[in-house]
Amino acid sequence: MRTFGTHGIVYPDKNYVVPRTEETRNFIRRVIEGKYIVLFAPRQTGKTTFFRMALDALTTEDPTYLPIQLDFQTMRNVAPSIFYDQLKYMINKQINRAFQIHSSNPSESLIQLIENATITDHLSLVRFFDSLGGLLNIDSHEQTSNFKRVVLLIDEFDGIPQSVVSDFLYSLRQIYLSTEIKCPHSVGIVGVKSIAQLDYDRSISPFNIQDEFRLPNFTVKQVGELFSQYTDEIGQTIDQEVIQILHKQTAGQPFLVNRLGQILTEEMSIPKTETITISHFAKAHTHLIEEKNTNISHLTTNIRKDRSYETILMKIFTSDEGVRYNLHNNQINELATYGVIKKGEDSMCEIVNPIYLYCIIQAFKPAINGLEDDYFTDDNITGYRTFLTSTGHIDLVGLIENFRDFVARAGYRILQVPETPQEYVGQHLLLTYLEPFIQIIGGGMFLEVQTGRGKMDLLITHNQNKYVIEIKIWRGENRYQAGKKQLAAYLKSELATEGYYIVFDHRSEPEPREEKESVENVMIRSYVIPVIQDQPSSATN
Repeated sequence: MRTFGTHGIVYPDKNYVVPRTEETRNFIRRVIEGKYIVLFAPRQTGKTTFFRMALDALTTEDPTYLPIQLDFQTMRNVAPSIFYDQLKYMINKQINRAFQIHSSNPSESLIQLIENATITDHLSLVRFFDSLGGLLNIDSHEQTSNFKRVVLLIDEFDGIPQSVVSDFLYSLRQIYLSTEIKCPHSVGIVGVKSIAQLDYDRSISPFNIQDEFRLPNFTVKQVGELFSQYTDEIGQTIDQEVIQILHKQTAGQPFLVNRLGQILTEEMSIPKTETITISHFAKAHTHLIEEKNTNISHLTTNIRKDRSYETILMKIFTSDEGVRYNLHNNQINELATYGVIKKGEDSMCEIVNPIYLYCIIQAFKPAINGLEDDYFTDDNITGYRTFLTSTGHIDLVGLIENFRDFVARAGYRILQVPETPQEYVGQHLLLTYLEPFIQIIGGGMFLEVQTGRGKMDLLITHNQNKYVIEIKIWRGENRYQAGKKQLAAYLKSELATEGYYIVFDHRSEPEPREEKESVENVMIRSYVIPVIQDQPSSATN
């Protein structure tokens, strides 16, 4: 039985695999054209799996290509002499492997070249490839078509020692531009850091002949195809709504998609005769965002080093003005590299991965805000359970109004919550307030951030019911009214008939509001909640 793979390379005989047919054709075309292809993206995005499968497809289609696959992962701290010695070893091993796969033997002349080659620096590396290319043009081998063109694939390229990176790249550039040296025919470089980041001692990269290859996340169709492989093998059906929300929450990020697949099909003990529904997904989603896995931990560990990341992200999805997509800004460049944001059609930043956003917010959130004891009044003896009806529905009106009253009771103290930007304290407090309620009732809560700037949508699910909350900051009457229409459009897309609109008013003279009205044939309950700005003078004495 195959499984959803999350550890290293994914193999079609062991794991469910997205074919990526179009991307594979694109890659093969570039190789045939002799391109030097680079792909830099975060770990666990399927880079290595894709390139190796695409290379297999290429050599199956045309066996005259000789693949040489290298990995620099363990080379970072070695001396140049050791680097080139290991490089020779890997090249020789890969050439022999290629012949073994074809059940043939290299010619005597090729054996002599491999055994006698001396690769000690970038210059001797160029000479070796020149000799190899010349030999392949005239050589013949037993029981197989002749290898004629070398495809060099270097994985974990950013593990290359800093002391050799420039000369190594200059050597590849020399081969690419040469009219005489045509080996390797094509080069693929795969890593996390870009060439510009690796070329520490140069203002301009020596590898300016690169052909950048973008490996997109899975589409919703591809996610559906991945899970249909599971259904075909096991027989367990998956609600189409699960596919849609799984793709929306992960943005199709390969690790997250497969990890949720693991949780749903292997770790939750759902009977195979039972359809996987949105309620199951809500539990899997909670499991994912609460666990410690290398993918999310790597992201949050690096982001947590600089609180400006949080400010930028909150500005992106809570400000109508947004933030311009500028890759020259280090924070924006990093967030784009990690797959948290992308460039929108209007050249502004857009959040693309709600799970990553949620985990980043959680990473910056204080463990205790100091206001937990004020969530409920003294006459509320059942706490959160007050807001779950006897029929199993959420009393969201009561839950929101209790939050509104809590903010009023806490007053200026909400601005004293540690390590929380004051402009976004309302959003932070609302998330913190709702999370234990969702946990108690066994529901799910998802950030929805792909529907426009200036707002954050929360989707709460419980007992197959959906509850939609839109959150904004007061930016004037026109935008307040426009937000209702935005919410109405979103409600229709979710096939919901009622929504909740919360606006935090940070003005010095806020105007609390509570409204219930029909907007474009859906019911919207609106709450404008004042955020007290000043500490009472009596409290300073």
